[in-house]
Amino acid sequence: MITALNRLVELVEAHRTDEVDVDGLAKAVGTTQYHLRRMFSTLAGMPLSEYVRRRRMTVAAAAVVRGDEDLLSIAVRHGYGSAEAFGRAFRAVHGAGPGEVRRDGGPLRTQPQIRFRLTVEGSIPMDTRIADRPAFRLIGHAARVPLIHHGVNPHIQSLIAALPPEEHDRLKSLSDTEPAGLLQISDDVDPDSTEGSPLTYVHGVAVSIATPPPDDLHTIDVPAGPWAVFRTAGPYPRTLQATWAATATEWFPSNPWRLRPGPSIVAFLDRSPDFSTATCELWLPIEPS
Repeated sequence: MITALNRLVELVEAHRTDEVDVDGLAKAVGTTQYHLRRMFSTLAGMPLSEYVRRRRMTVAAAAVVRGDEDLLSIAVRHGYGSAEAFGRAFRAVHGAGPGEVRRDGGPLRTQPQIRFRLTVEGSIPMDTRIADRPAFRLIGHAARVPLIHHGVNPHIQSLIAALPPEEHDRLKSLSDTEPAGLLQISDDVDPDSTEGSPLTYVHGVAVSIATPPPDDLHTIDVPAGPWAVFRTAGPYPRTLQATWAATATEWFPSNPWRLRPGPSIVAFLDRSPDFSTATCELWLPIEPS
């Protein structure tokens, strides 16, 4: 995977002004576009599209400062159809327009070329199991919410807080298969994992595929397949979020599995009364790499 990510970076450098063929590269290195984009965004700390934009504007800035071309020629050479579109993208990265930078020599915000390296620490073993599950169904109360990488998501909090206690009990009574108990389910997640991008959050439970879903609950039918299950315990949600990030930096590069499209699930095994600490299982859909 590290080799594939570095080849992706090289492809970006070779085709900065063109559309990057992520799907073609993924096939060439024996993985999927979905997994490649998820791993890039997690390890680089930004979506692939944002990295391409920053690198494009870093190189364009050098041409702007040199001053031997007009701004429209620079815009067209870097893939923009007008000086106005180029100027908006340039300002979004550098904080100033190309005309100002040409006049003043800055400000400039450089995006260095990324290089991925695998460092194996091995100091914190990950408590993981592989669960090969038949098809099952997720049911619950759903809302579209923005993705938040760190800390508590207030939109999810609001959804859960609005449910009366008896509804939580009703959901628990419907659960009849693994993952057991009340679940936090994230579906339709942007493969680039862009901060603020919308996803479907479901507060619900898992039921067998034969169980008819109640009409008032959102339903997700999950196909059969393997899952990586990561057990976490500690301050919530910090420990869970750290484990989620470590799946990309440690577990996937070291194991012959890759992510496949599908919902991610958090099952709560135990928690403190104020929810400041929790023991959880993070379920991620996987396939052999």
